[in-house]
Amino acid sequence: MPLLPKEPQIFPDDLFALPGDPPWRVAHVRSRQEKALARFLLRHQVPFYAPQVERTTLRAGRRFVSYLPLFPGYVFFRGPAEAREVVWRSDVAVRILEVEDQPLLGRELHQIRRLQEAGASLTPVDELVPGDAVEIREGAFQGYVGIVERHGRASRLVVSVSLLRKSVAVEFDPVRLRKRVSRRAE
Repeated sequence: MPLLPKEPQIFPDDLFALPGDPPWRVAHVRSRQEKALARFLLRHQVPFYAPQVERTTLRAGRRFVSYLPLFPGYVFFRGPAEAREVVWRSDVAVRILEVEDQPLLGRELHQIRRLQEAGASLTPVDELVPGDAVEIREGAFQGYVGIVERHGRASRLVVSVSLLRKSVAVEFDPVRLRKRVSRRAE
């Protein structure tokens, strides 16, 4: 039984292919206000991405499903200066982060979206653990890149959003990972 129905986490559906390449910005919001901002942006037709993860809990023998922000405190949005003004009018934003490396943030968010669409179970990771850069070499997620993190006996691929210094992890069999060659060396 869902506590609340799942809310839109992306608008429009083709957010990563918008014409004119509007700039990305990141709204840092007050505690637990990510979905409120997403609803506000949807009403005002401002393109946004607020990825969510499903969490299931059992209480008194009943199963409850909730949808939590993948990056608590942050909502990604695109648009000109007018989009910034809409975010400020929401009264839930604390600050707006300008994005210096637009292509990098776009690629990182698009990769997370594709992982979601492919059915990957994403797990928020609070901090990056130093490790080798890797690329998945086979299977449905071939070509995804990230950092390997050890978790017990399993290996996890950590996909990052550099601007926020936040990451998500996906478990993979280590034989599917190969060390990635630095782009500078190519």
